[in-house]
Amino acid sequence: MNIAVVPARNEQGRIGKVVTLLCETKIEKVIVVVNGSFDNTMREIKSLKRSNVEILYFKQTLGIDIPRSIGAYAAFKQGADSVVFVDGDMIGDILALVNDLVFAIISNGIDLAMTNCYPDIYMPYGNELTEQILTFRALLNMSLGIYRKVGVATPSHGPHAVSRRLLEHVDFRDFAVPPVVLAFAVKHGFSVDVAGNLHQNKLGSKIKNYSHAKKIADTIIGDTLEALYYFNDKPRSRKYLYREFLGYNPGRRFDILEKILKKY
Repeated sequence: MNIAVVPARNEQGRIGKVVTLLCETKIEKVIVVVNGSFDNTMREIKSLKRSNVEILYFKQTLGIDIPRSIGAYAAFKQGADSVVFVDGDMIGDILALVNDLVFAIISNGIDLAMTNCYPDIYMPYGNELTEQILTFRALLNMSLGIYRKVGVATPSHGPHAVSRRLLEHVDFRDFAVPPVVLAFAVKHGFSVDVAGNLHQNKLGSKIKNYSHAKKIADTIIGDTLEALYYFNDKPRSRKYLYREFLGYNPGRRFDILEKILKKY
């Protein structure tokens, strides 16, 4: 079974479009992890009346990427052959891309299929935060020995998918720090590749303010550093030189995730 995992927090006006689009792809079931929402996200999903859509509801805000871990674990328990991750605000034209991700996993034997959202890596983006993120993403992928193959692609950005084979071996906690899953896959000999290119401007994600963008940048850079330390068999750290890149990491509810993994 091909299952999509969709984290959603206050995605009224978007989540219905995302779920409807996924139901038009090769995805057979959609698991929406609704958390910390105080708008009509739940009502919008329910109004679709899709029998293949399951809602995992959490009153608390789980924090960035924790819903991915919970959704991945639920999909695994339900026998998923492939799991595709799509953000709840991603209303761009990603239908063909989602199908390409499923095809890469099911037909091409890829274990971690990603989207390259910055295929023109040598283009000067003129955005300091973007350039910082891409520098660290390039550093990680060069260290993993996959830069020539995947560029700066990362499971932190854009739709991506994993195989059941990977799910059977990975620590589900690591889905909450996406680059660590990439490092794990390479380190343990799983197949990693890019299934498609779609510039980040075409994903249709929400446009947020600078404060949020700065925290997201620090989150992704810190996650990338954790992945580098993990890959090199060193204690995980989010520090580079004299700076620690925390971002939204302190808000990740690993305590709730831990309870769910132990419960089931």
